[in-house]
Amino acid sequence: MKAFSQFKSTFQIVSQEVHQSGLGVCFICGFLFWSSMASQLPTMPLYLRSLNAPPDQVGWVMGAFAIGLLSSRTYLGRLSDRRGRCLVMQIGLVVAAIMPMFYAVTQVIPVLMGLRAIHGISIAAFATGYSALTADLAPEAQRGKVIGYMSLVNPLGMALGPILGDWTQEQFGYGVMFRLAGCLALLGLVISFRIYEPAPQDNSEKEKLNPNFWSTFSNGRVWVPAFTLLMVGLSFGTLSAFLPLLIKETAAEMSVGLFYLVTAIAGFSSRIFVSRLSDRLGRGLFINVGLFFYALSMLLIFFAHTKFEFLCAAFSEGVGAGLVIPSIVTMLADRTVARERGFILGLVLMGFDLGIACAGPVTGNIIKISSLSTGFLVAAIQVGLAIIIFSTQANLGLISSLRFAIGKGRDKYIL
Repeated sequence: MKAFSQFKSTFQIVSQEVHQSGLGVCFICGFLFWSSMASQLPTMPLYLRSLNAPPDQVGWVMGAFAIGLLSSRTYLGRLSDRRGRCLVMQIGLVVAAIMPMFYAVTQVIPVLMGLRAIHGISIAAFATGYSALTADLAPEAQRGKVIGYMSLVNPLGMALGPILGDWTQEQFGYGVMFRLAGCLALLGLVISFRIYEPAPQDNSEKEKLNPNFWSTFSNGRVWVPAFTLLMVGLSFGTLSAFLPLLIKETAAEMSVGLFYLVTAIAGFSSRIFVSRLSDRLGRGLFINVGLFFYALSMLLIFFAHTKFEFLCAAFSEGVGAGLVIPSIVTMLADRTVARERGFILGLVLMGFDLGIACAGPVTGNIIKISSLSTGFLVAAIQVGLAIIIFSTQANLGLISSLRFAIGKGRDKYIL
């Protein structure tokens, strides 16, 4: 009862903050979108294996999702700067509503790979528009708190989606599960027409309207968070593609949906925590702590053989995701102005997309010559590399970077 009362109190605070920032309808759309996406996480790899796809083909199909992400991120980021955030979010919801309907009637691996690539556009559009709109409406002095609260749609969707997808698949089959995922996104699309969006700012400065890809990317304020998300994306791609198969192989007697539920609870709790403190302690500390928990999660999965061990890894992964991604989005909001924000958010999030794209085929081939668990050891090493690069390169100069990474120095890239 005490835990329930605490959760209820926290939810009321979050609801009040979201309502005051004018983002309530946007929050509901985000919850429906991520519930739709997450409902397919525990079931898609198993669906592919039911079609007799070997591990490397499972990796290729799961990784193909990022092709759509990579090919559309920067264009959609520019589009959100020019035409508005809500339009780009609606593009994402339309794609998320349509693609699962095709999964329900398709059993050919190359066709599924193509559908997954198109499906990737949905996250590129929705996440970019959603993050940019949140940053636009968040008061500068409370930016970390508002963005942190708005990012709760991800763990909430991750809590409901996998369990709903897992249960629907077991009771009614893959076809009904995919159609349910499409309907969740469709409902989000209908609600999205009630989202409040401020009038676009003056885009008269040509260099901000048409930023150059490479000159922007080579700047330290951009490439370091992009590289960090690349390593996180490699880990997440390995997790989403091969965790259901590893749990089944180890006979841990647990539902993959339970893993994602624990991840979501941990992500929810950690986002509440970072939302309240990041405006005071800075973004770098929480990014580094989150990376540590992400690496720890991959190591725990590498050694896991029991239900308890997998659940410990789930908790650690949830904390890592709950700290890293919202903190990086908030850091980028600090480092950008509104008329370039969508483009730069899209540019940095491409790192995460590329990681997901590479994780499936790369880890799939490692698994072919080694074992399923070895892929997670490699993922832990990759996140360890991200900690080193972020700690030494995230700010202007080595000492400034180290101080920023432990919460003792200010971000010198803030505009």
